[in-house]
Amino acid sequence: MPSQQVLEEKSGEIDAIKALLMEYKAVGIASLQKVRATQLQELKKSLAGKVHMKVLKNTLTRLAIENTKRAELKQLEKYLEGPNLFLFTNLNPFKLALLLERGKVKTFAKAGDTAAMDVVVPAGNTGQPPGPIISQLNAVGLPTRIESGSVWVSKDTLVAKKGEVISESLASVLSKLGIKAVEAGLSLKAIIDEGVLIEGDQLKIDIDATRKSLEQSQGEAFALSLSIAYPTAENITMLLQLAHQKAYALALNAAVPTKDTIADLIRKAHMEMLSLNSALEKAAPKN
Repeated sequence: MPSQQVLEEKSGEIDAIKALLMEYKAVGIASLQKVRATQLQELKKSLAGKVHMKVLKNTLTRLAIENTKRAELKQLEKYLEGPNLFLFTNLNPFKLALLLERGKVKTFAKAGDTAAMDVVVPAGNTGQPPGPIISQLNAVGLPTRIESGSVWVSKDTLVAKKGEVISESLASVLSKLGIKAVEAGLSLKAIIDEGVLIEGDQLKIDIDATRKSLEQSQGEAFALSLSIAYPTAENITMLLQLAHQKAYALALNAAVPTKDTIADLIRKAHMEMLSLNSALEKAAPKN
């Protein structure tokens, strides 16, 4: 049976977790698998004051969730598997996910790792002398040749697509060639933000694509506001310019003299007079 001291310690830990759950509007869970301790320390430093990070026991966290007033946190219980890091914050969850993504670093792959990008071995000198390396390179699909006493890769070769599992033999070859194929860092499994559960995949945003989409939407909205003459701070100058152009054209067509149109009206009348005079000269009988 657990001693009274142990029970009191666990009760104190649960109370501390409950306090954290109640203090912050957003609670996230990230897997600690393949996360280096040094990298975790760097993240804690860079996010200090913005994110409170803490490694907690899943069993104690589950008990804390069950005894807190925030019933929505029960949605996180299915993610309480394996070693986890808990993140408590008031940041926008998408901003948090972006900060964690930027904190990742490329590193050498180990057997069973997942390629973080399409892995291409470029053509060129491997710097390795002829020997067992040739069969190792060939085994992972790399065409080779021997030149100037070194083994060369004959052409750029895709050896793993993004998301594919890297084999032990490929991991060994990539390490020898100095190619980093995986990213180490934190990725959110899920986060509860003001009662709403957002899973890790939903937090991934293509910044460039999103920016282009917003720019396109802004352009379309701007064009629509001009077409229906809906005034805004962004389009008022152009609306006034368009209105002025239309009023000016209307005044010219209707021959309404103003200080802006009088010069063009006189020029227009002069051109019409010259045109009429030319027509009359042509129509006059010749002697």
